[in-house]
Amino acid sequence: MTVRVGLISDTHSLLRPQALEALRGCDYLIHGGDIGKPEILDALKQIAPLTVVRGNNDSDDAWAADVPFDAVLRIGALAIYVTHILADVPETLAPEVSVVVTGHSHKPLQQTRHGVLFINPGSAGPRRFRLPVTVGVLHIDGLDVRGELIELKL
Repeated sequence: MTVRVGLISDTHSLLRPQALEALRGCDYLIHGGDIGKPEILDALKQIAPLTVVRGNNDSDDAWAADVPFDAVLRIGALAIYVTHILADVPETLAPEVSVVVTGHSHKPLQQTRHGVLFINPGSAGPRRFRLPVTVGVLHIDGLDVRGELIELKL
């Protein structure tokens, strides 16, 4: 059975209906930080269980005080490490970590490093520069993981 993990980041207080639609049907959701306001998290929790990390723009917000700077989502024997800024990923990850999810740059990207999938779903919030507005999905089957980046039609 394939498990779908929806990825969203850098909403900056804007949760687009297109993002919600793209994430509907996922088994789990991850928000990679720079949330903007707690209502974003409330809406995402209506879709699926949510793992969330605090972004650099959330740090001064009282509502975000309990949101961690990093988190791990475990699905079976597989672990997904989440933090907002790529530079904050530890050099040595636990052996069960197969995926690292980050945000911050607003640039959707996925690449494999030393057998670990690094994926940034880009930004689903306000458009920045000429970057696309995107979310992502991880398709997990046992220990096999495939990432998908989805550009939202605005």
